[in-house]
Amino acid sequence: MYVSGFVQPVPNANKEAYIASAKAGWPLFKEYGALSMMENWGDDVPEGKQTDLRRAVALEEGETTVFSWIVWPDKATADACYATMETDERWQQLDMPFDGKRMIFGGFETIFSAES
Repeated sequence: MYVSGFVQPVPNANKEAYIASAKAGWPLFKEYGALSMMENWGDDVPEGKQTDLRRAVALEEGETTVFSWIVWPDKATADACYATMETDERWQQLDMPFDGKRMIFGGFETIFSAES
């Protein structure tokens, strides 16, 4: 498995728009091979002494840190999906109700997974 992870600052006033955007994006991610997607609104995101999620996204007053991930069967599937963002105009129709320049992201190879 492969995971794409994201942390982004979202204005509190845009929470419902963010949820709507995530829900609208899921069918596209699924069509291109995603196994699951999870969006998480910050509830307990403490300030750290050296670094933290708030500083990572330059969180401003009136914003909340959102932590998200998409699970893929493998990196090749994730890469193929992301390549379509330049060619499939449906991606351009999705609203992005946050400052994408302050979003941090990365791809991660799963080394351990457990479920109850």
